[in-house]
Amino acid sequence: MSSFGSLRGAELAVEKIQVVGAGQMGGGIAQVAAQAGLAVHLADVDEAALGRGLETIEKNLARSVEKERISQEEMDETLSRIESGTEYAADADLAIEAVVETTGVKAEVFGALDEILDEDAILASNTSSISITELAAATSRPQRFIGMHFFNPVPLMQLVEIVRGLETSDETCDTIRDLAERLGKEPVEVNDFPGFVSNRILMPMINEAVYCVMEGVAGPEDVDTVMKLGTNHPMGPLALADLIGLDTCLHIMEVLHNGFGDAKYRPCPLLRRYVAAGRVGRKSGSGFYEYE
Repeated sequence: MSSFGSLRGAELAVEKIQVVGAGQMGGGIAQVAAQAGLAVHLADVDEAALGRGLETIEKNLARSVEKERISQEEMDETLSRIESGTEYAADADLAIEAVVETTGVKAEVFGALDEILDEDAILASNTSSISITELAAATSRPQRFIGMHFFNPVPLMQLVEIVRGLETSDETCDTIRDLAERLGKEPVEVNDFPGFVSNRILMPMINEAVYCVMEGVAGPEDVDTVMKLGTNHPMGPLALADLIGLDTCLHIMEVLHNGFGDAKYRPCPLLRRYVAAGRVGRKSGSGFYEYE
């Protein structure tokens, strides 16, 4: 495997990607990578989760064929580039982790990847809030460790936050920036602070919307309508929270609160109650709204 250097304006060295986690984010990352012509190995500890992830990718591509965005041949070629399994691919040039938003689980994944991948391979986390520097410390390659924060749904959303840890090298950052562009994304480089840029701004807004409901300012539908019609948001903050997952929103607020020590990031008690009750949004069938 060739070593990575600064590849700005040159052909990318990354040709095979290991994606860890076959959920919404991992499956979406695998799909866009395969559509960009990269070989992809999608891994998950759960065979059933792998099956669901691959099924979702196939459905997404089939929908694109129906809408004539891609041809049937392009769909078949994309699917042929994706292999899957419960073991990691040792020959990957880059591993992107997209597992549960918990530091311990992510660190365990990166420890295992660090052992089996070539020393020149890059490790990237899709974390939306956890410190890249802290995760990199669980490996022997902090210079080749970076945050690559995609947005949901991955095939449609253009942004990727490229998050530099304390020791992330310029060469690693250049390689990942070029790769993001190859995937058809718009990379924005940010530094390693709690919540980065997107969630440092978005999550306090969602949290404040929950406070509005808890304090009786307005109901969920009215809060969302105000934000959609008054500020031109495509989706209200509470509907968006249900889509993201209220458990994920709570976790990110806790990361912000712990990281900055500022009371303005204190998670709303109603958000805690909903998560405790299992009302975590679309994936559970109920959150601030009810779902089929």
